[in-house]
Amino acid sequence: MDHDIIIIGAGPAGLSFARAMADSKLNILLIEKQPESVLADPPYDGREIALTHLSQNIMEELGMLDLMPENAISMIKNAKVLDGDSDYALHFSHEEVGEETLGYMVANNKIRKAAYDAVKKFYNIEILTEKEVSKLGTDASKGWVELKDGTRLEAPLIIAADSRFSNARRMMGISTNMLDFGRTCVVCTLKHELPHDDTAYECFHYDRTLAVLPLNDGKLSVVITLKSEESGDLLSMKPQDFADDIARRIDHKFGKLEPDSELHPYPLVATLAKKFCGNRFALIGDAAVGMHPVTAHGFNLGLSGAYKLAQELKSNSHDPQSALERYSRKHHRHCAVLYHGTNAIVKLYTKNLRTAKFARKALLRLGNHLKPAKRLIMNQLTEIRDT
Repeated sequence: MDHDIIIIGAGPAGLSFARAMADSKLNILLIEKQPESVLADPPYDGREIALTHLSQNIMEELGMLDLMPENAISMIKNAKVLDGDSDYALHFSHEEVGEETLGYMVANNKIRKAAYDAVKKFYNIEILTEKEVSKLGTDASKGWVELKDGTRLEAPLIIAADSRFSNARRMMGISTNMLDFGRTCVVCTLKHELPHDDTAYECFHYDRTLAVLPLNDGKLSVVITLKSEESGDLLSMKPQDFADDIARRIDHKFGKLEPDSELHPYPLVATLAKKFCGNRFALIGDAAVGMHPVTAHGFNLGLSGAYKLAQELKSNSHDPQSALERYSRKHHRHCAVLYHGTNAIVKLYTKNLRTAKFARKALLRLGNHLKPAKRLIMNQLTEIRDT
């Protein structure tokens, strides 16, 4: 056959999986639509990724952290969740978990570049760029892909990491739960006047959700979710008017805010594949599960899934299909709980009914005072125990 493993998609999940399999000495091919120049130096896209402790450990093991600039990783030492116009906050502190930080912040383009740099040195990993898969299939002994230019490639295993709207998943007939929130996520960075004290804020206002996250170099990451029909007005605001509006909504906690990047809009659609594998085929990254960003699980689930699949395949190289199925069962069970739980939180905190408002405020107070529940929430958000 042409290769041992073919990976469709050279985003962070696909590249991380390839890197995790590099020491297996298998012949690995990644197929990517983008040009290599974009993989080697991805442009900034506004997205700052909140890394859990588990993700940080995996990236360190895969040699990705060492490839990032020294100042690229910021810390979140405290996090506060607020509801409506109330000053009352559900507060999480790094001191409660006995760690230096609750989590880390890294720009998405820095992660993508580090993942690319981590694999390019391996002789057994090849990246085929500016190519697109048009057909895909498997049989009892192999999988195959056909590119748009007519090239046919075969491998014992095909792995799809081609976004939450995965064509590979569709071609393999794996059904998917899809939830369109009818909302748009707008992200950017702002410069701030007053210190942020490494504190993140999640503000569930009644017309939109606003997350403000600490970065190095006097910057903040801002994540806004609002009704899609209202996003046009926000995107057309003058940059300083936008910064002033954010300062007002966060009660001027950071003093004067100034524009640092352009606004980047992303439609909010969550997806969960019914299963994460088929015959000689597996899904990783957003192709397996695409999350709403409010609980910051998206990249972390993609990375841990890629790592889990690699470990299963290396531990059970004599029976790769069984390894795929074990990965699918374990990771799907974990993702499904977070997927449905996150969606339930989003629904509750976007409803303006009187009963919903009461429940929202009550949950924040329970979170502060019901210690077992708070510990459970903190572990889900930080993955400290999972390290």
